[in-house]
Amino acid sequence: MITETPTIDDLKLNVTFEIHVRAPLDVTFDTLVEQLGPLNAQPDGTPMPLKIEPWPGGRWFRDLGDGNGHFWGHVQAIKRPTLLEISGPLFMSYPVSNNVQYRLSEADGGTVIKFRHSALGLIEENHRTGVQSGWSSIHERVRKAAEALRSRPAKPR
Repeated sequence: MITETPTIDDLKLNVTFEIHVRAPLDVTFDTLVEQLGPLNAQPDGTPMPLKIEPWPGGRWFRDLGDGNGHFWGHVQAIKRPTLLEISGPLFMSYPVSNNVQYRLSEADGGTVIKFRHSALGLIEENHRTGVQSGWSSIHERVRKAAEALRSRPAKPR
């Protein structure tokens, strides 16, 4: 079997978004954690609840019950309510390393989320083409849910 040697561009992935949310920083951060975890869904709306342990070293995974599931990553860094960083295989079950970073900051009338997903490894084409719509779907749900909750009082820490 003859295979072509991949180029460095074939082995990397970089996706960035800037999301503007008309909600306070703490509400937006809490909503982000909920949408990445128990309220997660596929772009078509099919629920795909994940569990996220929002502390350094915490796991992000899909629990299918009876000890079955899929590990997505570890919380690499968290600084409420301005930073959430996760590293791991995410939805890619092959040799790859991913880093997902959410940086939140106050902006006029709400919050700006700067998002970056970087990956290095053997990235399958369906994942390369699907990440834009997948992340866009999550980010739109975060924006809508946080804006709907913008007047709620902050959770005590």
